[in-house]
Formats: sequence, structure tokens, C-alpha cells
Amino acid sequence: MLVGLMGAGKSTVGRRLAIRLGLPFVDADTEIETAAGMSIPDIFDRFGEAYFRDGERRVIARLMEGQKRVIATGGGAFVDPQTRAAILDRGYAIWLDAKPSVLVERVSRRDTRPLLRGRDPLAVLEELARIRNPFYATAHLRVSSHRAPHDATVNAILKALNHP
Repeated sequence: MLVGLMGAGKSTVGRRLAIRLGLPFVDADTEIETAAGMSIPDIFDRFGEAYFRDGERRVIARLMEGQKRVIATGGGAFVDPQTRAAILDRGYAIWLDAKPSVLVERVSRRDTRPLLRGRDPLAVLEELARIRNPFYATAHLRVSSHRAPHDATVNAILKALNHP
């Protein structure tokens, strides 16, 4: 399970990591959108964050059942106590840790982040890091995601996992 703030590279790194590990990849946000029949920004707009987090919790629990796979979670998923407990108990959490300045560069490429709409991205990401990093720090593994090709992050994960 890849956890971390928006823009840390969970989906991109997750896809590449899954290939290297010979496992399927699934993006929890994509699964949530499929289950809801609408985009995450639309879920936030119509029903609010609490409703979204409830659905996210159920989808992640479902994704952890069955075959082993690499799962990219949404940025706030690991903050939810029930989701975090399930991931730590039944999965292997890898925190992709990135500085807010790096994240701003990445998330500014698309306007699909509900928590950033109409706000200063750096200020929001610094605040989210302050609040969420203590939760992410409980992950089984912490890997830095910085200004480098995503394969460098994949290689760092594989090295930490002692995978050839």
C-alpha cells in the first residue's frame, strides 16, 4: 500500500512497482470513482469529504481482500483511523514522503484536487503535511520521493524491501 500526500507519486510509482514485483496494480481513487459512478471532485462537491472518506474506507477494505497487489491510496486515506489500522494490520504500508515544494510542482499540472481548489497550494500542502505526516510516519517503510525520475523511487523501495 502506497500512502502519502497528493502528488507524492503513489499512482505512478505504484504502477511501476507492481510491474517490477510482478503483481497487479490498483488505484484506490479510480476504484472509488468507478463504485460511485462519478469523479472524486464531484463526490466532494455533492456529498462532502466525510461521505467520500466513508466510501474510501469500504473500497480500500475490499481491495485488501484476495490476491496480493500494489495499491495506491488517496492522500487522506491513511489518516482515517479504521483505514490506517486495517492497512497496518493486513497490508504493508510504504510512505512516499515528499517536501511540499516538490508536491506543488507536481499537483499544479492538473486541476483535479478538491482540497486545493481556490487556495494556495503550497500553504495547503504545508498544512496537510503538518497534520498528516505523523500518521504517515506509522507506515512500515518510509521512502523519499523527490525531484528525480519515478524509477529512482521504485528502486529505493525495492532496495528497502531487499528485492532484486
